[in-house]
Amino acid sequence: MTGNYERFIEKIAKSAGIEKLDVEKRVEEKKSKLSGFISKEGAAQIVASELGISFENEKLKINELLPGMRRINIVGKVINLFPVRTFTTKKGEESKVVNFWVADDSSNIKAVLWDTNHIALIEKGEIKEGVSVEISNATLRDGELHLGNFSEIKVSQDVLEEVITEKIFREKSIAEFNKGENASVRAFIVQIFEPRFFYVCPECSKKVIKEGEAFVCGTHEKVVPEKRAVINLVLDDGTNSIRTVLFHEVIKELGLGDLEDAEKLLLEKQKLLGKEMIFSGNVRNNAFFNTPELIVESVKETDLDKVISELEK
Repeated sequence: MTGNYERFIEKIAKSAGIEKLDVEKRVEEKKSKLSGFISKEGAAQIVASELGISFENEKLKINELLPGMRRINIVGKVINLFPVRTFTTKKGEESKVVNFWVADDSSNIKAVLWDTNHIALIEKGEIKEGVSVEISNATLRDGELHLGNFSEIKVSQDVLEEVITEKIFREKSIAEFNKGENASVRAFIVQIFEPRFFYVCPECSKKVIKEGEAFVCGTHEKVVPEKRAVINLVLDDGTNSIRTVLFHEVIKELGLGDLEDAEKLLLEKQKLLGKEMIFSGNVRNNAFFNTPELIVESVKETDLDKVISELEK
């Protein structure tokens, strides 16, 4: 799957009337000149600016958005709308925020709306799931589209029938990961930590608290809990390494069986160390270490035929 970066490079090349390879060369030169302290996406935006190309007044497809972009204009369909939340600002004032997912025929993205005037459109039911919206002057931050006081959102007359609703995982190297995005990487397992266990409510799957001999859920009170496991790995793809988090069902995809059988687990871990697999998930910031980590949502075996085909290309 080609990512947003490749599509953006193609768009620059087409707008400037030059070859794609020439654009890529300029991007690498810009990165080198700045001693690597800038991502290739950031370098591409600088190159576009130097070529006199601006996409600020252009409606972009969601799969053309890059980290750090500002004044973004898109049209998409609201496919998932979360409840409006009220919070207190640092100044002690009450404000609101709402999250929703918007999609077009190229991809989908999570949006965060902060402006209370536009949130009123949601509270009135004018903007709801299934409605097409036009978004203007938004900013891409941590893989999310943020709409502040200077942004605009309104109901669009465009009819969007075929939109991408499934989660998109973009193939990237670990060194290219950006916080907040959904990414997929082919990497080697270089370290496996011991599993940890916790209990969740069978009704809502939220973590429960043990009170004496009973387990209590904040919503469903006393429950008979279900035991869950979490395990951490360190992956390395040759560009960088990253700590990952795998929960119960995903651990099975990894190939680990009975996590409480220490002898069997040791043998399975030894077989996995050094193995190359494909990991897909969401890149987040680990608050304790203040470093990126990948919350893995799926694990797949490496398709050797596909790898060989890509190397031949």
